[in-house]
Amino acid sequence: MRQWTVDAFAAAPFRGNPACVVEPFDRWPDDDWMQALAKENNQAETAFLLRTADPARFGLRWFTPGREVDLCGHATLASAHALMTELGADAGALTFDTRSGPLVVRPAGDGYEMDFPADPPRLTGPVPGLAEALGVEPVEVWAGRYLVAVLADAETVRTLRPDIPALAALQGEAGEAGEVIVCAGADAGDDVDVIDRFFAPGCGVDEDPATGSAHCILGPLYADRLGRPTVRFRQVFPGRGGDLETEVRGDRILLRGRAVTVIESRLRLAP
Repeated sequence: MRQWTVDAFAAAPFRGNPACVVEPFDRWPDDDWMQALAKENNQAETAFLLRTADPARFGLRWFTPGREVDLCGHATLASAHALMTELGADAGALTFDTRSGPLVVRPAGDGYEMDFPADPPRLTGPVPGLAEALGVEPVEVWAGRYLVAVLADAETVRTLRPDIPALAALQGEAGEAGEVIVCAGADAGDDVDVIDRFFAPGCGVDEDPATGSAHCILGPLYADRLGRPTVRFRQVFPGRGGDLETEVRGDRILLRGRAVTVIESRLRLAP
């Protein structure tokens, strides 16, 4: 059984966010087996695919080293890339049936475009312990699936050194515990609109290099702020990071990015 490690939201190897994608199954393995393999891979996500009668439609599940998650952008992008590039899936679009409903991915230029549910955040008041955990006072705090802390400037985002155990203990009012986005408008000389980072110790990932689900929240926030549907983001994970573009379309959001296969491996076990 083959497995690929794909750098998602990346134009070159060793950037973006790595995800492991396992060759599609004819039936789902046991959950414990999938969780054990995800822990062995020790990437932010391992993606598991299920064949269907339609060659352009697959079941898709995502596991971090610690648990199964409801939505993962970079591992969906990696899955589409592996199917199209490594396994020769010949389709104008691929549909993935997931815990978050059907997700569609299609080629777009030299990358891919993913159709995801938008998650417009709500402006909220101060969150107890957030400023202390970040080490800075947010200018604003928003709440979607994750908490969003808008900081004063891009340099503050880039140099932030939060207290990870303290972040892990935070509970967002609208979503999951220990998962916080920090963001700010990009500097004038940058070729993107927004700089951001995502900390997720609540699901076993201290900091994620490039996060599609976070931009389902940031896309609507900054589309409204900038007065246009399309926004360019750079997630500035130290030494790595990734580039994403979002376009809001009603209650959906298009996420655009590139992907690169860096490893092909063969598993010496079966579920």
